[in-house]
Amino acid sequence: MEPKIHRPQAQCSRTGHHFQPGDAIVSALVRSPEGLVRTDALATAWAGAPEKTVAWWRSLYPRPDAGGAVLAPNDVLLDILEQLDGREEEAPLRYLLALQLVRRRVLKFCDPPSDSSPASEADQIRLSCRKRDCEYLVRVAAPEAATAPAIEARLAALLWSGDAA
Repeated sequence: MEPKIHRPQAQCSRTGHHFQPGDAIVSALVRSPEGLVRTDALATAWAGAPEKTVAWWRSLYPRPDAGGAVLAPNDVLLDILEQLDGREEEAPLRYLLALQLVRRRVLKFCDPPSDSSPASEADQIRLSCRKRDCEYLVRVAAPEAATAPAIEARLAALLWSGDAA
């Protein structure tokens, strides 16, 4: 079972200091044997990304009256999409993340493969990113019913973060 990556923790993972609303923090997604784990540190205590970090971003610790989480930065999601490339076990997560980036208009569909395209592209979609001036080839990999809830939870955790700084 994959752990759910949630809103920021209540205290700094490096100093133990309890966060106050509006504190500048740095959050990181770190790969562990259990999956991706979120860690949060005061920006002043941030000494760089921990080993096996997939992505990190700056944000502000939310105020209690905040309207809730906001979308994670597009650049972070693009970094994660790139890091998941070639990892067969992560293909369903990568596919769904790519579709979310299409929905956000960060990526767009390229022309469909022609009859002369290599057979290896038959089950893949080609997406272009204007921001990074590149293309991504993403395997179409719908989650299986048994793994869908865990993948859904991981995708939701990736898409949402605290207030972007």
